[in-house]
Amino acid sequence: MKKELVIEWKHIGNEIEKTREEFEETGMTLAAVLAEIRMLLEMEGVAVRVIERVGEPESLLFNGIPIEELLEGVEVTATACACASCESCETCGEVEAECRTLRYNGEEYEAIAPELIGRAAVKALEIE
Repeated sequence: MKKELVIEWKHIGNEIEKTREEFEETGMTLAAVLAEIRMLLEMEGVAVRVIERVGEPESLLFNGIPIEELLEGVEVTATACACASCESCETCGEVEAECRTLRYNGEEYEAIAPELIGRAAVKALEIE
């Protein structure tokens, strides 16, 4: 039976100005990492499928497991949102909006780092 790696990328979309860049960066990073590992995974009998869900709170899941649960030492934090839309709070409707970030090894990532994506993919396959 062929294994499958399903990567589900959920994000709010392009409505909020500041986060648009972060979502695009995460999307480009995800595509670049997958371009590097897809052929290797498929040679090992692992099919790779990516699902993008727009309009949901941001998260990145590997075979249904959030990245922060797969990787030891990764935690979800929030930083004050500084997007142009949040200055007037019309887009997100929050007075004090926060953006989701990941903290790992003392660094905070608004856009998910390539090494975290690759490590999470491998870890998700090890769990199977």
